[in-house]
Amino acid sequence: MTSEPTSFLYPFIDSEERDTSALLVDLAASARSKIHQSRDVRRATLERCAGALAQAGAAMAARFAGGGRLFAFGNGGSATDAEGTAQLFCEPPGGRALPALSLVDDRAVLTALANDVGYELVFSRQIIAHARPGDIAVGFSTSGGSVNMLRAFEEASRRHLLTIGLCGYEKAAMATSDAVDYCLVVRSESVHRIQEAHDALMLELWAIVQRHLSHGEGS
Repeated sequence: MTSEPTSFLYPFIDSEERDTSALLVDLAASARSKIHQSRDVRRATLERCAGALAQAGAAMAARFAGGGRLFAFGNGGSATDAEGTAQLFCEPPGGRALPALSLVDDRAVLTALANDVGYELVFSRQIIAHARPGDIAVGFSTSGGSVNMLRAFEEASRRHLLTIGLCGYEKAAMATSDAVDYCLVVRSESVHRIQEAHDALMLELWAIVQRHLSHGEGS
């Protein structure tokens, strides 16, 4: 029997496993291990990026105070991070609602651009259409090397947007790009842990922005 495509998530599960009790014990242990790993990576990342978070959050607050808008983008699982970020700023659980748009929301636009000009330009063309100097571009990439992400940051930088990237792998192209003003890197080999840490980083950025705006410091 061929292995399941998701077997890498739980390699201890055998397709012929019949001992339910032992399997449940293994599953519980695996879940606990992943919870601890996620907590440790998130904590370490927030601590290591504290200075960059403070600077990026202050810069974002200044842009919002000046009428700027946030544009978020990413591929695959990172597209959901972009959607969540736009919603967090537009419909916050508290504080001030701020203008934000996810560039993955409009399927018609995405598929048209992918079909007509190429997938590597699906975000940069939207930056051209929507953004103006004073806005903010926030991009998520676990690999930090997606061509369409890099093109979007390059276009955003040319148009004088504040650019913030969240990625994995410190030697990734995004982490070393001059087009990214602030790059928050998660040190992990796990895509899952990287994305979980990205969520924590974005929530902290949002909180910093809200604190600055509530005190009038972004004005």
